[in-house]
Amino acid sequence: MFQKYSLSQIGITRKNFLAALILLFNVFTWLEMTIVILNNALTSLSVNNAEASLVWALYYGTVIGSSLSSPIFTSRIRRLRFLYFWMILGMISSLLPALFTVDTMAKSLGLSFLLALSLGLGLPQCISYFADSTSVENRGRLSGIVYLAINIGAFISGLSLRALDLPMASIASATWRGLGLIIFLGLVSPEELSIQRRKTPTYLSILHNKSFVLYFIPWLMFSLINGLEAPILEQAIGPNFYGLVALEFIIGSLSALIAGLLCDLIGRKRVILYGFITLGIGYASLGIAPSSWISWYFYSVIDGVAWGIFSVTFILMIWSDLFADVAREKPYAIGGIPFTLSSMIQRLLYPYVNIAYYAAFSLASFFLFLAVLPLMYAPETLPEKKMEIRRLKGYIEQAKKFTEKYTKKTGSKS
Repeated sequence: MFQKYSLSQIGITRKNFLAALILLFNVFTWLEMTIVILNNALTSLSVNNAEASLVWALYYGTVIGSSLSSPIFTSRIRRLRFLYFWMILGMISSLLPALFTVDTMAKSLGLSFLLALSLGLGLPQCISYFADSTSVENRGRLSGIVYLAINIGAFISGLSLRALDLPMASIASATWRGLGLIIFLGLVSPEELSIQRRKTPTYLSILHNKSFVLYFIPWLMFSLINGLEAPILEQAIGPNFYGLVALEFIIGSLSALIAGLLCDLIGRKRVILYGFITLGIGYASLGIAPSSWISWYFYSVIDGVAWGIFSVTFILMIWSDLFADVAREKPYAIGGIPFTLSSMIQRLLYPYVNIAYYAAFSLASFFLFLAVLPLMYAPETLPEKKMEIRRLKGYIEQAKKFTEKYTKKTGSKS
């Protein structure tokens, strides 16, 4: 059943976008907080590697499972009401370590499950709400702004919570989630409560969509390679690893902002291709000179640029471009799986990594080259008319400037 009114018909307002920005900023910073809370709980229990792996496997597996199942609930409950419930659930789950002592493995597994459920259950709706609050012409630069804000916020929130014990970190996390709910309630447009749902595609129809598959395969390959390589990198670099991570964080944040602007100017496909090509060069440099610090710093810069590009395009943009006329929760649920898998692989593999890293980098470069091949056949998701209009506007502005300079010169001569 199609909705009677869409956000495009109502008109995308700054208030809508600000509400979506607050929602995304709050949940992605809270995601970092949940990871800190789980880390604190596992540290206090002094668990072994196998037990920690079990907790993290449950966490990431529940995020994926709840994200995929969440559209079932929003097909029966209006999206905004579901988002309110989701944020309240996040407050409650965050507060549990402050109310009950996490002193057994069973309790840590229960906490892992509830935090992951509270995160994944509304994540596709959250990003879909952002997509509905933007238009295809400005989604790139707005996504870049959002990701920059999220990156800075997640870094600050994670660093702040690491200085607290488990109960205080729990209270701070619940407070942050509640503050996000209050601000969101104050910003959301009342007329959106009456908006009916658009037609919801099936997961099978999404996977049969050729354009979706051509973008999803490279994204999946990159995420798997990143998940496999990150533990190898950390052990190969040693104590200097976190310095390079900080460099990647800065480069990635700036890259996301620039990539978002370029996506609206030259199209999404070309920007994504640039990301894969540069990352392949970065891994190739490590494979050629793995003992050189110049190679490591060069790779860190390249990896930061690539992460900025892929985070903006694959997490926030591309799926909404491909499914503009239907409800986007399911495309976002599937599109978010590679990112979660990458994080899970890093967590699970780190204690067991034992491989020659120079060989791993050469293989990564090869598989990234293969990942580019489907993109060659993928369509551009930014409408050609939009790009032509932008080019014409640019030519008109240049012509106006030239005319003004020419008239000034001729006027001064006369």
